[in-house]
Amino acid sequence: MHSTTLEVFTEIDGVGSASGLFLHEDLLYIIGDNSGYLNEYNIKTKKLRKIQILFDKTLNQLENIPKSLKPDFEILCQHGDKLYILGSGSTPKRNLMIEFDLKTQKVIQKDLAETYTKLKAIAEIDDQNFNLEGAIFTGKEWLLFNRGNGIDAKNGIFNIQGPDLAKAKQAKFNPFKLPNIDHVESAFTDAVLVKNEIFFIATAEDSKSTYADGEIMGSFIGSINLQTLKLTFSNKILGKHKFEGISLLSQSKHDTSFLLCEDRDTEELKTVIYKLKINF
Repeated sequence: MHSTTLEVFTEIDGVGSASGLFLHEDLLYIIGDNSGYLNEYNIKTKKLRKIQILFDKTLNQLENIPKSLKPDFEILCQHGDKLYILGSGSTPKRNLMIEFDLKTQKVIQKDLAETYTKLKAIAEIDDQNFNLEGAIFTGKEWLLFNRGNGIDAKNGIFNIQGPDLAKAKQAKFNPFKLPNIDHVESAFTDAVLVKNEIFFIATAEDSKSTYADGEIMGSFIGSINLQTLKLTFSNKILGKHKFEGISLLSQSKHDTSFLLCEDRDTEELKTVIYKLKINF
């Protein structure tokens, strides 16, 4: 049996629509789905630094970018000294990938439109049901998590061999059944690899659209075995939160703690970071 406890870790002014996060020593990196910045927050000094990652001159603003134009950066994952920020692919405006080097601070942009087109064909997913919300990069392969909040409820995991996601040639799609709340199936919102176990978060949202928001029923935390891609466990998280980002905080023999961020679907530049502890 597993039990979970949820508490507020910190509150941050200046960051909105938080959709992904990664903790590196004392620095917490956070992305928003409607922002052209990567946010770097020092959890000790409480100082926030904004790093520009979007350089589209047609945009009049880089915070609270309008929904029809936003890059929809839903994914923030890490390998080695690099952070990878991916658009969801749910519209043609959302196919961008950003590589950010933690040491050199260099920003590289790549277009994933061709890769996303291949993934949709392989999984037989149409444009209305393709919505990537989580990723894991091992250095040799990518795992991309499709959020099944479209009408076809296509939850699943793409397995892509090779380090260069923009030049992906082969991929497999593994459909995945997730728990429901009041007959509303939850859908992947993020994932992180801890040793050989994938820890994921999933939200039940009463909507049949990857574009329009619906009523939030609640979220789950769970794990999947990396080798078998089979569900190990899932637990409902207390409350009705729309958690969209997860990062490892600490791990011991008897418990594992994560940081979670929540997208409240508002234009307010304020976010709450939560600490979720799983007792084994």
